[in-house]
Amino acid sequence: MSTAPRQTLPAPIRRIRFFYVAAFFCAWVVVIALRLIWLQVVRHEDFVERAARQQEHGFDVAPRRGVLYDRNLRELAMTVLVDSVYAVPSEMSDKGMDADVLSKVIHSDALDTFTTRDQIYRRLNDSRNFAWVARKLNPETAQRVRELNLKGVYFQQEFKRFYPNNEMAAQVLGYVGTDDTGLGGLELEFDDDMHGEPGHVLTAIDARRQVLGSEERDPMAGENLVLTIDANIQHMAERALDAQMAKMKALHGTVVVQDPHTGQILALAVSPRFNPNDSRHLDAGALTNLAVSDVYEPGSTFKLVTYSSALDAAGVEPEDMVDCQGGKIVLYGRTIHDDKSDMGMGVVTVQRALEKSSDVAAVKMALKLGPDTFYKYMRAFGFGERSGIELPSETRGLLQPPRRWGATSIGSLAIGQEIGVTPVQLVTMVSTIANGGVYMPPHVLLQSSEEMKGDPRLNASPFHPESQLPSMLPDGAHRVIKELTAAKMRMMMQGIVLEGTGAPAALNGYSAGGKTGTAQKIDVKTHTYSKTMHVASFAGFAPVSSPAIAVAVVIDSPSAGNYYGTTVSAPVFAEVAQQVLEYLGVPHDQPLKTKKDLLLAKAAPEDFPDAAQSDAADMNQMFAAVNDLPADDPLRAAANRTGSSEADSAPSPATVTEAQGKAPLSSPTQVNPALKNTTSTAAKKPESSSGPGEILAMLPAKVLAAFRSNAIAGVAVKEAAAAGIAPAAAKPAPARQMRSNGSVVVDPRDRVVVPAFDGEALRQVVETAGRAGLTVQPVGSGIAREQVPSVGTLVPVGTEVIVRFAR
Repeated sequence: MSTAPRQTLPAPIRRIRFFYVAAFFCAWVVVIALRLIWLQVVRHEDFVERAARQQEHGFDVAPRRGVLYDRNLRELAMTVLVDSVYAVPSEMSDKGMDADVLSKVIHSDALDTFTTRDQIYRRLNDSRNFAWVARKLNPETAQRVRELNLKGVYFQQEFKRFYPNNEMAAQVLGYVGTDDTGLGGLELEFDDDMHGEPGHVLTAIDARRQVLGSEERDPMAGENLVLTIDANIQHMAERALDAQMAKMKALHGTVVVQDPHTGQILALAVSPRFNPNDSRHLDAGALTNLAVSDVYEPGSTFKLVTYSSALDAAGVEPEDMVDCQGGKIVLYGRTIHDDKSDMGMGVVTVQRALEKSSDVAAVKMALKLGPDTFYKYMRAFGFGERSGIELPSETRGLLQPPRRWGATSIGSLAIGQEIGVTPVQLVTMVSTIANGGVYMPPHVLLQSSEEMKGDPRLNASPFHPESQLPSMLPDGAHRVIKELTAAKMRMMMQGIVLEGTGAPAALNGYSAGGKTGTAQKIDVKTHTYSKTMHVASFAGFAPVSSPAIAVAVVIDSPSAGNYYGTTVSAPVFAEVAQQVLEYLGVPHDQPLKTKKDLLLAKAAPEDFPDAAQSDAADMNQMFAAVNDLPADDPLRAAANRTGSSEADSAPSPATVTEAQGKAPLSSPTQVNPALKNTTSTAAKKPESSSGPGEILAMLPAKVLAAFRSNAIAGVAVKEAAAAGIAPAAAKPAPARQMRSNGSVVVDPRDRVVVPAFDGEALRQVVETAGRAGLTVQPVGSGIAREQVPSVGTLVPVGTEVIVRFAR
């Protein structure tokens, strides 16, 4: 049987079918390719992140924050491990119930909003894999959470900052936040160095959350800082300050203790303080470090700058005479007067004027210098610029350049008005006088180290007082006044404690020098001085012969009792200096007194010549000049601060010529405005051609009486003989009398002639002075070149003669 032949499709039909099949496969490939591009390229990061969340669990490991040590390697701030609680919300069966139970155990402080029930519940709903429940719990609370045994709740150890001494040096150390970020003090200033580098832990898990493996990167600990602070001295300063603050019911208080030869801050106490361990209950008003971030008008303590500048550049000597004009001087139509207790004081020695804190005498010292020279010395002493101390928010203070002074600004500045200073600037100025005239920048950082306590490479640096400056001066150090000028100022400052307003600052077994100050605070609303608010201060050093420490005490607005620096701040200096010198083992340079004698010696005088006068400054200029401060100055942002400032550079007054000579210091009661820029308005002394008898005969009766009763230094033997004053023979034990305030006065009738020491060695000078009944304070080394008082001067037995030695 034959079959029909097979029918074949025509060629065009075969090509069309092939085209359809090929197009279908091409479209399929394109769709697959686009899908792969979408999944592997466009959505790659999303799927990788989702896979990591499902398969890996990673977290940062906080580094150990650096330790803050005092100079004896006593921990002031350290880091400890504590428990924090976190949850994995996807593992929790009932988030609302768990949040309620956890908050009842953890939330105990109304100020802590992080651990409330609503906040915990919100965090649990915002995340599936991780949510903080509470951070850095105390051990008792952490144990109570463990006992709950809640599913999905875990513990993580974290570092927590701990301050073992609680409030000690709180403003210096500062504090940190929850994430160990520095928020104040040294914690803020060196946050980057102390924070360290965090580590990281990455753990791989399966679907049943079993750990398959992990990768770890260890954290790098932060730097440790060794401070110049001595914890024992800090405790002494804070204890004395707190006691006086409570007694006087003051607003604020600051005590700064400094090594005058290196600038190292041994203690910086501010009251009130705060407890950095309790960051939730910090008082915002106590966080500011008043020692560097706030200013005040120094008042009479600033006269140390005025007098030292006059001695150094204007040829003034401590035994020169100055007319206090009955306690009143008119300067360009404005009257500046002494405290009412000193009204009527006439011609006295420069030293006596400083002891009695005469405003008139201080104004004359500044007029003798002139505006430009006076300004150079103020800048050289560190006023009007930042000291560079390693603390945040330091202000440079308020000091206008001469071109912006008012007509009477030089008189105001001479007595510590129209200028704003910080306690650190004040104590550094006193240290400059104490160490021989060299400005040493203050600092609180001794060293930075990676080593921990116990490592032999990290050694303690106990403080041992030095008698000389370091051979290599640090950056910023410079000479301000000559060494002999500094020695004269130390002698005059000792007189303030022995015979002047600083009697309550006297020490037992140690000599001391210093200056009191009482300044009225400025009312920011009226731009006038307040009648009820004052700042009492005292700045000094001890011992006088070889200063070991300098101390500044500033107490703001005492409201119980009187407000004078003599009775408010000087006793704090005495307590702190006495304890610190005994603690350091400084040898006594004075005989020890009985308790009865000490009470008499420290009795405050009935008058307070350091009282501030409200008519001696133009405060509108100070308020307007605040805008001249740099944007980062803490005073710029504070609306209630006062003062003025200028950043003009000033050369060191060490180069000031002495060609001004010894012009007399008396001046007329009215200063001619046309003489605004003159350096002195003094009347001329009698010509040297007159005989000694004629010179003394020309003196007023009260001056001549002062000559005879007080044995004023600087009178030559032939002049004294011409006036009928016979020199007394030297006696080893001169007669003494006790004043009502307990101070000892040598009988002025027992006087000796100062011998000549020029060209003699130190041993010969001491022997010669001893035979004459005098003592010697040497300055420098080598052969005697200069002495104060000068040869032939009549002085009381026991007077200390300053002798400068040079090679």
